[in-house]
Amino acid sequence: MSRKQGTGGKKRPSGRGQRHNQGVRSGRDSGNSSGKSLARGNAPMKKKSTAQKTQDSDSIRLNKYIANSGICSRREADEHIAIGLVTVNGNVVTEMGYKVKLDDDVRYDGRRISPEKKAYVLLNKPKGFATTTSEGKGRTVMDLVANATNARIKPIGRLGRNSTGLILFTNDDAVTKKFTNSKNGVPRLFQVELDKNLKFEDLKSIQDGFKIDGKLVSVEEISYIDGQSKNHIGLKIKNTGNTIIRTIFEHFNYDIIKIDCVAIAHLTKKDIPRGHWKHLTEQEVNTLKML
Repeated sequence: MSRKQGTGGKKRPSGRGQRHNQGVRSGRDSGNSSGKSLARGNAPMKKKSTAQKTQDSDSIRLNKYIANSGICSRREADEHIAIGLVTVNGNVVTEMGYKVKLDDDVRYDGRRISPEKKAYVLLNKPKGFATTTSEGKGRTVMDLVANATNARIKPIGRLGRNSTGLILFTNDDAVTKKFTNSKNGVPRLFQVELDKNLKFEDLKSIQDGFKIDGKLVSVEEISYIDGQSKNHIGLKIKNTGNTIIRTIFEHFNYDIIKIDCVAIAHLTKKDIPRGHWKHLTEQEVNTLKML
């Protein structure tokens, strides 16, 4: 057969060849919209893929999580995982490639770690804001520090909705434990206004310590404030809440008009107007860690 006859002798292609060529045109070359849609798949499949992608974006490989926390490199993290030094939400994980979420409880050698950069924010709280991270509580202190950092910071301790003054926020568990440690704690200085002058004998009783329902109640320091009437009191405590302040003065039949936290350890309200916040300096953080 000549080359000419081989290429053009038959004008009508076979049925199999025709179907094959049409399939190629429909899937790739054809401009037909229906063929194009079928090649990509239907809408539900696309939504499922998007949802899966979103779910994956919320997770991070465990070795990367550990490396980002500053413990070690990814390769070393794999070794630590393999020998069982890492737990996730209380369970030992030895699986390579295991994924976790940022809010999971990940611990290395018993110590909780976080891939976030440590943040320390000091707020001068105004009245009318609740100290809580819960939603549905009206205006909260979290609203005031919403733009301070992308880190998931939480307040240490609390001030009542109508109390004012300093609150420290951080995602550093080690610093938080310094405040909540029942033996040591971190001192906070309050200025308290009472409904009447505080008797000296009551001030002395509070300073010496007293019992309520068989439990000893004690403070670090208590004194009258210089230049103020004797219903303005300075009180230093190590409790993380301020309910103890009301408990103390109610025990001696005084009503509290105002509570203002003016200092947390070495941190003061200087240059922080009411309702504003600042990031702690490196020196302030280092001093806080040494307490």
